[in-house]
Amino acid sequence: MSWPKVVGEERTWPGKVFEQEDLGFTEAMEQFVASRLAQRTEKDKVKSVEGEGVVDQKAQKLALRTDIQRLQVVRRQERERRSLIDRAWTVRQQEQREAALALEGGGQGPRSQKGKKRRALKAQWRAEWEERHRELARRREEDERWRQERERTRERQRELGIPLVAAWIAVLVVVDNCTRRSLGLPLFMIGAHVTAELVVEALKGILPRELKYLVADGAAIFSGEAMKALASGRGFVRVPLARHRPQSNGIAERFIGTLKRWLASEQWASGEDLSELLAEFQSYYNDRPHQGRELAGLSPNEYFARKVAV
Repeated sequence: MSWPKVVGEERTWPGKVFEQEDLGFTEAMEQFVASRLAQRTEKDKVKSVEGEGVVDQKAQKLALRTDIQRLQVVRRQERERRSLIDRAWTVRQQEQREAALALEGGGQGPRSQKGKKRRALKAQWRAEWEERHRELARRREEDERWRQERERTRERQRELGIPLVAAWIAVLVVVDNCTRRSLGLPLFMIGAHVTAELVVEALKGILPRELKYLVADGAAIFSGEAMKALASGRGFVRVPLARHRPQSNGIAERFIGTLKRWLASEQWASGEDLSELLAEFQSYYNDRPHQGRELAGLSPNEYFARKVAV
C-alpha cells in the first residue's frame, strides 16, 4: 500500500509510532492497532498445495501401501513417545525454575550452604540439559533414517505410477514472534472453502493463554465475528497488517518460505501423509539453529527453554 505524501509535512505511516522512544510497547502497539483498524486489509496467507498421479498394478500397490502404513504406524508411535518426553521436559523446566527461585529467596542459612545448593542445582540442570540435547540429536538421526526409508517408498510409488490425490489443502501457519517457535500447522482438507469458524476452532488449541497480540492479515477469516469473539474471550488484540505488504509480517513469511522449500522435495498421497510431513517439519524447524539475531544461533526450542528458565 502506498501512503500519500503531503508537501511541507513529514511523511507518516502506522508503524512510525514505534519510533517514539517515550512510548511503552503496549501503548505503541495499541496506537498501531487503532491506526491499522482504520485501513481495510484483505489478503489470505493460508497456503495451498496439491498432488496428482495415475493408477497401476493392484498387487504391487497393495504391497507398497502396506509398507507405507507400517512407516506411518512407526512414525506415529515415535511422535507419541516424543510428545510424552516433551511434556515431561516442560514440567521439569518449570520445576527447575521454581527451585532456583526458592533458593534465591530462601531464609537466612549460611552463604556457603546456599552456594553449595546453588552449584548442585546448576550441575543437575546442566546434566539434564545435556541429556535433552542428546535426545534431540537422536531425533535428528532417526528423522534422517526415516526420510531415507520414506524416500525409497516414494521412489517405488513413482515407478508404479501410484496416483497422488488431486485436492486443495490449506495449511494455517502459527509462529511465535518472540521465540520463532512453530506453535502449530493445522491442516484443512477443504482448502479454499475453509471457514472462519474452523480456523478459530483450530487456534483455540494452539494459542497460548498468555497471548497479548495476534498478528494476522485482514482476510475475512481473521477479521470476522468468530475471530472477534475469540479475541474478546481470550483477552488478546488482533493486530491487522497493511494490504500487499508481506514484510509487515516478515517472521511468518520467512517461515512459509522455509516450509515451501522443505516440502518441495517431499511427496504425499493423502492428507494423513501431509499431516505427518508437517509434524516432522515442525519438529525439524523448532530444533534447528536459527539465524535470527535475537536467538544468537539457538534453536527456537532452546531459546524458549532459556526464556522459561530465566
